Amino acid sequence: MRKSAQNGILKSMMRQPVCTSTIETSPCAENTLNPIRKLVDQLVINPNPEKSLLKLSIGDPSVFGNFDPPPQVLKAVSDNLATSCYGYVPAHGLVSTREAIAKYYNTRTSPLTSEDVYVTSGCSDALRIAMECLGSEKRNILLPKPGFSLYQTIAGNRGIPVKFYDLDPEKDWSIDLDQLESLIDENTAAILVTNPSNPCGSAFSVQHQLDILAVAERHGLPLIADEIYQNMVFEGESKSFGELSENVPVLSCGGLAKRWLVPGWRVGWLIAHDRHNRLSKVRDGLTRLCQVIIGANVLVQGAIPQILETVPQSFYDDTLNRLKNAADIVYSELKDCPQIRPFKPKGAMYMMVQIKIDQFEDIKDDMEFVEKLITEQSVFPLPANIFGIPNYVRLVLTVPEDILREACKRIVEFCEHHKVGVPHKKPRAETS
Repeated sequence: MRKSAQNGILKSMMRQPVCTSTIETSPCAENTLNPIRKLVDQLVINPNPEKSLLKLSIGDPSVFGNFDPPPQVLKAVSDNLATSCYGYVPAHGLVSTREAIAKYYNTRTSPLTSEDVYVTSGCSDALRIAMECLGSEKRNILLPKPGFSLYQTIAGNRGIPVKFYDLDPEKDWSIDLDQLESLIDENTAAILVTNPSNPCGSAFSVQHQLDILAVAERHGLPLIADEIYQNMVFEGESKSFGELSENVPVLSCGGLAKRWLVPGWRVGWLIAHDRHNRLSKVRDGLTRLCQVIIGANVLVQGAIPQILETVPQSFYDDTLNRLKNAADIVYSELKDCPQIRPFKPKGAMYMMVQIKIDQFEDIKDDMEFVEKLITEQSVFPLPANIFGIPNYVRLVLTVPEDILREACKRIVEFCEHHKVGVPHKKPRAETS
């Protein structure tokens, strides 16, 4: 092509109008919202430069380095590096991994095989798969309030309508069963339960679990059970819903993240407890939904049989003892502060603390409580609005003892400073 012709084409292209309109996002993206991320982004996080920032906000046991995974877990992954763990495997998990998980959770009352297990990319992925498989734009799912905010994220992403049932703080955060039952209609697809609980740190009694199952059975509904903290109960019995259920199908969601202290490894599982084969169609759906991401991390899931076989009970006992000790410390430090009320947890890694708003001179809600606590005392809990309940905060217990004690000391000092009757003081001047 002659140079003059090339120049003509270029000039013609340059004369074309440039489109500057904004590219639209999809409804799926538009409806995907993480309430924690949204609320934290709204917080005014401006710590006091004279005090170290103490974060009691993130449920990641690895943050401070005081809750490490057992050496057997690390060795299992290291040993697995020498195997053929580089390629694709069945999307719902290696057969050997599913067999090991089934064996680990198998009980006389709830016998399991590898066909009942689906390996997922963390417990959050197991929850996503369960909710997507049962819910739809016309089929609602019942969620706990307060409850883990990811449930709403998953539902919103897929346009699944939700209804919220209440947990009663005066009754160890048990479910208000009458209110739960009143929410059920012909379009209800499932009831999602969390036990032990994030954010409440509660653990249902076995009798309460049986009562919940009775409600589900009366209405022919399955349960989605978020059991990532299964067996992490400080005292008393610890049972899974699948183990207790005789007639109600249960999709139990768990994983390595919390009990084995490796949340970043992103391998979880979904177990179908289905004694009467009511989930025959659902099982095919679970497999298909596992295929969306072509399966979980192969290196880590290949190590799971060795992990489940070799980690000693002493590790689990030690973890629970340390968490219970942390809960006892925080409760003891905060229980006599008139402006707040801690609720002593029975499991998991968290404590809920009520803010008695009428006892404060210049604080109107949990958001303002947290913002001022950060600004003045450099202590960062999560406002419980994130979890659907106002005027509470959630404290994380996987924090070294000295930090916990210092954080509690600062919280008490903060409450004293802002209690009713103390004149409102201007906030400190910001430093450059």
